[in-house]
Amino acid sequence: MRKTLIALMFAAALPTVAMAMPEGGGPQFGGMHHRGDAPFAQLDLSREQRQQIGKLMGEQMKARQEITERYMAKLPAADQKAMKDEIKAKHDKAQADIRALLKPDQQKQFDEMAKKREERRAEWAEFKAWKAEKATKAQ
Repeated sequence: MRKTLIALMFAAALPTVAMAMPEGGGPQFGGMHHRGDAPFAQLDLSREQRQQIGKLMGEQMKARQEITERYMAKLPAADQKAMKDEIKAKHDKAQADIRALLKPDQQKQFDEMAKKREERRAEWAEFKAWKAEKATKAQ
């Protein structure tokens, strides 16, 4: 259970980090730059905005890690829910802080990207539920 929870927390943190990466400014892999397809790359952020967003994302990741460690020793259902709720609240605050740094046209694009991410998440959840139901029927 602990390994699953750790993997879940790690997977949840990856998209957040990817969103803060500037277009073409990512690490080099095999002599080539990252393609810059991170969601924030489309927003034409200034250097100052990228730095502020990077700082906010780092703070969010640190807070998430602290929350996870605090609840890891206790994994009853109530504590799991509390952990998920607190992580969501921190994530939502960071997203709101990032949005506040953006210009109005960037905010509109940011909101559209968030809507698309939510749609993909909903589709993925629906697929996982269908797959679990199919596996249950097969037994």
